[in-house]
Amino acid sequence: MTSAAHGRPDREREGPAPAPPHRLRRLRDTVRPRLLALPWAAALRGAAALTVPLLAGMLTGWVTLSVIAAIGALWGVGQDGSDPYRARVRRFAALGLAAALGLAAGEVALRSGHASAVTLCLVVAALAGGVVSLRGRVWSVAGMHLLLGVTIGGGIPVPGPWWHAPLALLAGVALLLVLSATPWLWRRHHVERAALLTVYRAASAALAAAGTPGATDARRRLTDALDSAHQMMGRYLGPGRRGEPDPQVGGLLRAFGVAVRLAEAVTTLLWEARPLPAAVTDVPLSMAARLLPERDAGTAPGPPVPTGPEPDTSGLRALAHVCATAADAERIDDVALHVPAPTGPGRPARLRYAVLLAVCVLAAQACAEILHGPRSYWLPMTVAFVYKPDFGPVFGRALHRCTGTVAGVAAMAAVSLAVHGTYALIGVVAVFGALMAVGVRHHYALATTGLTAVVFVLVELLGDDRALYLPRVLDTALAAAIVLVVHFAVWPDSAGSRATVQTEAAVAAALRYRDLSPGVTAAQRQALRRTAYRQLAEARRAAAHARREPGAPGRRLPDWEETVTTAEQLCDAVTARALGAVSPAAAHAASASPSTRAKRE
Repeated sequence: MTSAAHGRPDREREGPAPAPPHRLRRLRDTVRPRLLALPWAAALRGAAALTVPLLAGMLTGWVTLSVIAAIGALWGVGQDGSDPYRARVRRFAALGLAAALGLAAGEVALRSGHASAVTLCLVVAALAGGVVSLRGRVWSVAGMHLLLGVTIGGGIPVPGPWWHAPLALLAGVALLLVLSATPWLWRRHHVERAALLTVYRAASAALAAAGTPGATDARRRLTDALDSAHQMMGRYLGPGRRGEPDPQVGGLLRAFGVAVRLAEAVTTLLWEARPLPAAVTDVPLSMAARLLPERDAGTAPGPPVPTGPEPDTSGLRALAHVCATAADAERIDDVALHVPAPTGPGRPARLRYAVLLAVCVLAAQACAEILHGPRSYWLPMTVAFVYKPDFGPVFGRALHRCTGTVAGVAAMAAVSLAVHGTYALIGVVAVFGALMAVGVRHHYALATTGLTAVVFVLVELLGDDRALYLPRVLDTALAAAIVLVVHFAVWPDSAGSRATVQTEAAVAAALRYRDLSPGVTAAQRQALRRTAYRQLAEARRAAAHARREPGAPGRRLPDWEETVTTAEQLCDAVTARALGAVSPAAAHAASASPSTRAKRE
């Protein structure tokens, strides 16, 4: 981003910024994020999904099956989210079917009476789950829970017919699915609307940061918000859409189309690097109030969008044009703005991960057989949770898993001194289930703390009263050590290689945007721009991922961030050029020229 150090003239505000009118202050308060960002709804879902099966089991006497159902709900809490309801349904369906299949296979292997059958089943599940896990989010969830199902089926004996336990597990997952997706009935497009509101808030914050050192970070936050909204709106975009959307979806598409053009104008204003008055920075909030009114406002449009000061730069003219066309604009040519498929690892990487996962599971199962005791499922289950490079840095997941396990064990040790009775334990499950739901969205160690405590209660409800505190901590540390040793001994550069591939793809997308022909349509230009910025953001995240992984001593990593930053600056300049903006250095030179001074005089 251009700054004073890169040729921006040192301009001060001409007097204090005017205070926003009372109406604009109300609009800002309407769309400002709440201070309390805790996911209360998800926490309540987690508590309810875990306690309802257990209470039903206590009332009916089917305690073991109720615990299995609670395990299904527990795994569902770990995959709950605030994404579109259709995506949640697909993810929960993949989770439930894969986990039930794995549970049935593990249970059959356990009932065969041969320890080698369980081990073979675990290795096959690890190979199958590893092959599909790196193909995308839904496949990753399915692969991991196929392995988790085998670990539970092969480690916890369940009386009765073999098919009872898989059905109970599916019932637990289905319960959480119903709790998570039922709000669709009365707030069908709430998540899409919230994502679009975030874009307009980020645009207002970016305009407020224009001409300051924080402008670059503000533009990146705007890009991330627009990426998220693009993903949320993806099913309504592209050539695969069917028919005309209903009026509510049509309104969201118009708001998204305006957001795409707004981001282009905001990027140009940031590139011009001039401080902007409040009358300009509040424009995106006013647009949001008009394009995305509250439900109780009916179909009436919001207040008119203020035009701000007289546009005297290309960025302000572009912003004024977006304001002028926002109310009546049709949705943009979204065929070119469909969500591109993410760049994933190739087949060799998927096969290597599958083999390494199988080796880790085999080593964990061998340790469980050697150590004996209550270790039959905890070791391979921990491997399944930790060795997920597509979910984050492996070293960080291992560290947070160990930390969360220690915290969960300590919490349960304290609770066991004060809580007695079955129903009191179910209350403990509700508390820690809610804690896990919060941790899923904020920190993996916090989620692990809740999961560990819940599992301790479930094991106790099954009648296992052995002292498991120290063995669980040791087993978690052992499983994490197995994953780290195997992964970094065989595949230490996996995160770095992915960062390099993502950076190269992002630079190529930026160059395609730079080389666009002058005759392209606005929709084609915006499609190239959106693709470039999306891939640059993904490359930056991949680089941050690689930085958090330990490397070989003395190994020098490429400077991916500098490359991405340079490509971002290129895209900013191309955007400004497309809208006819003049570089800050040129504007400063022109303002200092004699002819310009004479004209002003």
